[in-house]
Amino acid sequence: MEMELPGFSFIVFLLLSCFATSSQGAISFSSLQRTRILTTSPSQGQVLKAGEDKITVTWSYNTTYQQATDSSYKRIKVKLCYAPISQVDRVWRKILDSLEKDKTCQFKIVAKPYSLSNNCFTWTTERDIPTTTYIVRAYSYNSAGKEVAFGQSTDAHKTINLFEIRATSGCHTIIDIAAACLSAFSTVSLFGFFYLEKRKAKSIQQK
Repeated sequence: MEMELPGFSFIVFLLLSCFATSSQGAISFSSLQRTRILTTSPSQGQVLKAGEDKITVTWSYNTTYQQATDSSYKRIKVKLCYAPISQVDRVWRKILDSLEKDKTCQFKIVAKPYSLSNNCFTWTTERDIPTTTYIVRAYSYNSAGKEVAFGQSTDAHKTINLFEIRATSGCHTIIDIAAACLSAFSTVSLFGFFYLEKRKAKSIQQK
């Protein structure tokens, strides 16, 4: 005689409900309209130095869409994103249609309230940006903090306007550490010299 587990059907129903709710709340990249026109200062194939060179990003509304389309936009975030060539065999940079799981855009350039004007920002690349090939993307968000539209500096296949950032070598860090060590050694030596001189003078006075 088979025994039915009490509450088993309810648990299955609850799990399926949670999954359905989660799926409904997830935003997919493919569902977003490209209502942003976005351009960046690096040219195709240009190589930038992390921590030194700057990127100027300019964005505007894509007028092929009706103006009312952007009525729900409240904020915009511009991000530095890995180009597909930089994501091959690197699961930590994986492209996924679900924006909650997508690893394409990991570096924030700027976040600000949505505006139709003064949409330009110059960003100094950070020193810890890894060496690889990038694009720039902007997401528009509604009042609930959900992505509702996007724009990017490349085409749909992400094959144009790609640029590279090269991380700073470890030389600067080593030099900085060496300079700090020498500075500390000099300070300690100076105090040691004054201490020995004071002790020597005191010894002479006692004689």
